[in-house]
Amino acid sequence: MAGFSMVELTVSMTVLLILTAIAIPSLMRSFRTYQLNDVAARLSDILKFTRFEAVRRNSLEYCQFNNPSAPGWVVWTTSTNTSASPLATEKQILIAGFATLLPAGGPPSPGAIATALGVSVSTLNANTLSGSSGKVTFDARGAIRVGGSVSNSVFVFYIGSSTNPEFGYRAVIQLPSGSTQVWTAPNGGTWQQVG
Repeated sequence: MAGFSMVELTVSMTVLLILTAIAIPSLMRSFRTYQLNDVAARLSDILKFTRFEAVRRNSLEYCQFNNPSAPGWVVWTTSTNTSASPLATEKQILIAGFATLLPAGGPPSPGAIATALGVSVSTLNANTLSGSSGKVTFDARGAIRVGGSVSNSVFVFYIGSSTNPEFGYRAVIQLPSGSTQVWTAPNGGTWQQVG
């Protein structure tokens, strides 16, 4: 007498299922966007941390990138010029899962980035450390060094999913002065600076 009829319960459940089916794609898009932004922010933060450590310690500091056989990238700050595995005491991040480092040539054309920075696309792609193991070296002034001398190179790290490009891409740009920028691009769109 005080309960629900079977028809009322069925109609309520049907409405709930329809609303859930409408909300899931939007939630997934938001979650994937969060993952891309999180990886870009963590990568930018460790590059900034390495630069500040070089200035604080008044010595060369290295931000190492390594893709071991495990499915993901290990990025860490170290005072030694070696590609050995990071020590437990060194600041490090793991980039794995949906959002990962991508090689140059896959994401949208970096023409907008190159134009904004005043370099050619070929120069930008030549300095892409993304997608391969390597390092960024900072000197005691916080500037980037390559081969022992201060570099004029702009380093690019592309972030995205090679299997799900519909969620877009991020790029972390390391300028020769040591400052860091974050750029975003939708799949097939143009790059825009966000930070």
